[in-house]
Amino acid sequence: MQYRRLGRAGLQVSELSLGSWVTYHNQVGTKAATEMLAAAFDAGINFFDNAEVYAQGESEVVMGQAFKALGWNRLDYIVSSKFFWGLQRDGVTVNRKDTLNRKYLMQAVDGSLRRMQLEHLDLIYCHRPDPNTPIEETVWAMSDIIRQGKALYWGTSEWSASDIRAAWEIAERHHLHKPVVEQPQYHLFHRRKVEQEYARLYEDTGLGLTTWSPLASGLLTGKYRAGIPAGSRGALENMSWMREQLQDKAKNDAVGKLSEIAAELGCNTAQLAIAWINRNPRVSTVILGASRIEQLHDNLGALAVTSKLTPEVLERIDAITKPLAQ
Repeated sequence: MQYRRLGRAGLQVSELSLGSWVTYHNQVGTKAATEMLAAAFDAGINFFDNAEVYAQGESEVVMGQAFKALGWNRLDYIVSSKFFWGLQRDGVTVNRKDTLNRKYLMQAVDGSLRRMQLEHLDLIYCHRPDPNTPIEETVWAMSDIIRQGKALYWGTSEWSASDIRAAWEIAERHHLHKPVVEQPQYHLFHRRKVEQEYARLYEDTGLGLTTWSPLASGLLTGKYRAGIPAGSRGALENMSWMREQLQDKAKNDAVGKLSEIAAELGCNTAQLAIAWINRNPRVSTVILGASRIEQLHDNLGALAVTSKLTPEVLERIDAITKPLAQ
């Protein structure tokens, strides 16, 4: 496992990390989460990603219980959460849902700290942009959360390049804590933001990336080429909205062609897809998702594949996937 700086920040994150979207609470309980976190940590992973909205806060509860059981030194691991969608428990939505206003953010971080049983979060993200709150208000709130010691760094997720630049420039102008990281979706079929839209930001602002969905929610494993298998993410009732994209014929046919390249390299398509992201120097860490420890170990096999992605291999991968990429 190699470690990379989070963009221009001094924080060093493992090149592969572990997230909890979909899995924690829905597929993975505290015992299994504890075992998986331990296995990831033993493999060198030091960054664990979460969000307030995942399983309506229960994902943070599971992760917090696992951290407590493991008893790691707090210096040895990095944990994040993300805020925007809020927790809907009683039907009230004003200042509690789809917002990045100061009132919501200052209370949301306290909720995450309670659920995860932590004194501070290492990273906090604005989980989506909020067109109804001035960016300046959001920047001041995120900076104040850091000033209060409740978090150490902040960033964005799925923001436009123009909004990230605006936030960075506001922070620069007022000597506030700047956003240092963006968390975009990035995989072989989803490239535009990372490779084109954000291109100027890497040098101009020192932006780091913690990318999510490296396997396109499992499509790039090849498991959906023959339909939706029982027990898969696509079979979950709360994930029914993604079934159509998981069964996209053109993309599944492309995955079949990728499997031939993977076989030549002595790996599987999942490892090939993760390695393809990992070889991008702009990516600080690739966030993995796993519901079983065997999946995690398999995904970690991508580390041995990265160096095998020669320019010729990358050209062949592009010829298969780029025409289908967004």
